[in-house]
Amino acid sequence: MVKRTGLLITITVAVVLLLVAVASKERGRGNLTKLKTELGVRNTVPQEAVTVRPGGQDAVVLEHAQVMDMESPQFISATLLPGRGMNLLQIKAYLPQLGTVGLLASPSLEDAAKQMTGEGEDANGSASLAMGGAIETPWAGSIWGTPSEGTSITSWRDHTFDLPANGRESSGGLLLDRQADSVKTNVMPDGGQAQAIYNAGDFNGHWISNTQITTTVQLNSRALEISIAARNTGDEAEPLGIGWHPKFAILSGDRSEIALKLPNALHEEVDDRRGRMPTGRLLPVTGTPYDFTAHDGARVGTLNLDDTFVHLKQGLLDNGPIAELRDPKSNYGLRITMMSSAIKAIHVSAPANASFISIDPQFNYDDPFGHEWPKDEDTGMVLLQPGQTVQWKIRLEIFALTGNPSQHM
Repeated sequence: MVKRTGLLITITVAVVLLLVAVASKERGRGNLTKLKTELGVRNTVPQEAVTVRPGGQDAVVLEHAQVMDMESPQFISATLLPGRGMNLLQIKAYLPQLGTVGLLASPSLEDAAKQMTGEGEDANGSASLAMGGAIETPWAGSIWGTPSEGTSITSWRDHTFDLPANGRESSGGLLLDRQADSVKTNVMPDGGQAQAIYNAGDFNGHWISNTQITTTVQLNSRALEISIAARNTGDEAEPLGIGWHPKFAILSGDRSEIALKLPNALHEEVDDRRGRMPTGRLLPVTGTPYDFTAHDGARVGTLNLDDTFVHLKQGLLDNGPIAELRDPKSNYGLRITMMSSAIKAIHVSAPANASFISIDPQFNYDDPFGHEWPKDEDTGMVLLQPGQTVQWKIRLEIFALTGNPSQHM
């Protein structure tokens, strides 16, 4: 009986060792989850965590532990999508009046992944422009050209660009659906930092030279900083634009009370409100519906905005031109400081019937290659020589409008 027991133990140990060996081999092949299922071992990793990967890469969440100051607004987290050009899908914040809220008009991570398929309406990453805060490069906003079977043809100097387009208009750049080549994160005492590098090359033949994009996002309780560096890794000069397209949610639900503050600037005239193509004329904003330069800004009201402001002026003691979004009913505001001198334009999108307002700091004007612009007008595209790097940087801050939230309830 003892011998039989010893034999059984020996056989059992041998089988276990064999299974361990097979499991190790399958782990190397990436089949361990499948192997566990076949052996009847429960997979402890939630299926949702495995499949919810917009753009095929894991989302990155920067978090800040809420401090004891319950009387002031503060950032709590930022969700980034390296697989979608580092789209900043959501920024969560604590507001004394509302608790934890999402500041950007975005679906859940799960719903975002369902929409970001790379096919159909999301061809070329177009879904990224409809949610969160998309990074736009090698140009920001729109370029108009000659339509040609799903593309638009435009030119710069002696070069011709064949860009993905909807009719004549190409929007949002070429990074929207690109996966990161590397991602790293760093936990900090008051938040965290994430960095993604994109070796974009010639953007699948749509651009000239070769470009490397490095996006760094840093979060703490009061501020979120985004820095984007573009380096020309090719052997010829290239034009380069960078922008950010955040869709800020109107938390109070009352668009008429939202106030917008913009730096003193000139307003791009467009040929018609539907086409939005600039005429090449730049107009003063004083005395017009587009004057948002007052100290506390001006209410958006029922104004339908889809407009670009250029020749931005900064305040005497400011680190750059400043734009603010103020929600009196929620007693909070957001401030964007443009910290790079190459940021020459702000595009504001606030459809009259929508629940968001987008404030886009960007290098370039609308249609920067267009012949409508005077020859001496700098339309914001940076001329990047081989080996050169240009940086786009902004700081987003959150603040209370008053010290007594009950006044706005």
